[in-house]
Amino acid sequence: MRLFGLTVSSLLLLQTSVDAFTAISKAQPKSKTIHDAAPSAEQFEDVVGRRQMLKLASMSVLAIPTIAGAAGTANDGNLPDLPPEAIRSYLQYRIPLQINADYYVFELQELMDDPQKWGDIGQLFQVNNNKGQGQPSRIERDYVNPMRILGLSMPPDAADEMRDAQFKFEKGMAKITKATAGIRRDLPVEIDKSAVPLAKEGWEEGRVALNLFFKYLNEATGLNELKAIPAAGPNQVKEYGRSKRRYVELTKKTKLCQNRGGPALSQGWGKLMVSGYLQDSCGIPDLDDYFIQN
Repeated sequence: MRLFGLTVSSLLLLQTSVDAFTAISKAQPKSKTIHDAAPSAEQFEDVVGRRQMLKLASMSVLAIPTIAGAAGTANDGNLPDLPPEAIRSYLQYRIPLQINADYYVFELQELMDDPQKWGDIGQLFQVNNNKGQGQPSRIERDYVNPMRILGLSMPPDAADEMRDAQFKFEKGMAKITKATAGIRRDLPVEIDKSAVPLAKEGWEEGRVALNLFFKYLNEATGLNELKAIPAAGPNQVKEYGRSKRRYVELTKKTKLCQNRGGPALSQGWGKLMVSGYLQDSCGIPDLDDYFIQN
């Protein structure tokens, strides 16, 4: 798919390269000499290259206003009529949101069915306050924050609907948090009989709310790109129309790529992978092709 004459991967690259460069630069400890910097120049330039990152960052600053004001085509849906910030937000989060929906149905749903794995669920809601720098939980980072940003960028009517869907999603997640509270990995505890139904109820409410958010977002953009998650059942995967095999392949290669450079640089790598820039270097599948599964 092309938007404003450019591929979506190109647009995402332009929008996220500045953030990625900033994250990676901050992750590197300050040094008096080039040779003292971490990671090594050889390791860093093997994938990205500092000069190229600067070049991409400057391209982003120049290109984003042009994209937002470009003349649209019939394939652009309602994007040309949306505020520039709404266009940027949609192009940045459309693919990550669908990948997170894949996680919701292919992984999180399975965890709901096995209380012995609820320690993994607790990790999703855990806020990291390492060294006094609070980091949002995975649920907040991957679902709530994008929903909030997209809602705030949209025209008032669409924004109100999307915000309501976001609140409903958070309500469902609160039920999962309550049901799984106190359960940690490798720490066996007795699980209350009411916890399993409560956790599944929270998952279902979250599914419905996420679908509602996708519905409002599709209506606002006029593109109908985001796929809703069908109800649990024997035909769920078939009705969803997205491949679990491809999802597993994507997550494995993404984690492998994020490990390059160590934990300090994983956030920067993640931003670059969303942009599609590291697909060739890490063997990550083309994200446009992954997103649009027929």
